Amino acid sequence: MDKRKILIQLDSDVQASVFDRVVAIDAGAEELFSYAGVKPDQVQGLVHGAIFTRGPKDLKNTAVFVGGSDVAAGEALLQEAVKHMIPAFGLRVSIMLDANGANTTAAAAVRAAAKHLDLNNAAALVLGGTGPVGQRVARLLARAGADVRVASRQAARAQHVCTAIAHQVPGAKLQPVGTGTPHELAAALDGRNLVVAAGAAGVVLLPRAARTACQSLKVAVDLNAVPPLGMEGVAVTDKGADHDGATCYGAIGVGDTKMKVHKAAVARLFESNDQVLDAEEIYQIACAL
Repeated sequence: MDKRKILIQLDSDVQASVFDRVVAIDAGAEELFSYAGVKPDQVQGLVHGAIFTRGPKDLKNTAVFVGGSDVAAGEALLQEAVKHMIPAFGLRVSIMLDANGANTTAAAAVRAAAKHLDLNNAAALVLGGTGPVGQRVARLLARAGADVRVASRQAARAQHVCTAIAHQVPGAKLQPVGTGTPHELAAALDGRNLVVAAGAAGVVLLPRAARTACQSLKVAVDLNAVPPLGMEGVAVTDKGADHDGATCYGAIGVGDTKMKVHKAAVARLFESNDQVLDAEEIYQIACAL
């Protein structure tokens, strides 16, 4: 008889995310152990508690979800958790990183774009490309073969992100661009057929005049749901809507797919005990929906 499905939630915030807990239950977790304020030096004991309590054949029914609002902190917890598993003896459990929803949101955004463009031939601009979601969008697009411009108001920050992605994605076609002035934004948009806005809440990254002036634009995805929106003239509920000749998605329009991806990824954790679900793995799940 199979053991009950236990999901261990490691959250770096003072309070563990209620959102992540509800989704976990809806995705099939039968027991949920939630730990808040988790620091890297606390992870070993939690992981060992997970892997030493069931035999290897039953460990597929235990899994770890790393969340919290701080993506960098979540990445540190993920690395620490993987380090303390013992795969040589089958003593490991599957683990998923989705701090601040960065991985599932990025996967849903890129999946939306892929419905309308061949990403291998896409010319993309990621506005807010130095933030956690923007970095993952840029990485997924680069891995798919797209020519990607990573934008920031400070070009030096964009260069840092491009360098990091290039180490992760050999052969990636990346270009850092500054968008601190209207002239720089127009230059960054030149020749792009895909634009994804993944900047901070309440910041307009793409004014309507700049968007409509980009004659090559085919698909626009705005991931900001807090007014003013990231793309002027694109509604938060848009889901494949036509605006000025471009197919557009708003944050809620992408959000439906994000939720489906989140639930499917959590369910996937219980299929085996050897999975590490980061951006790329979660995107593959999105593509299979």
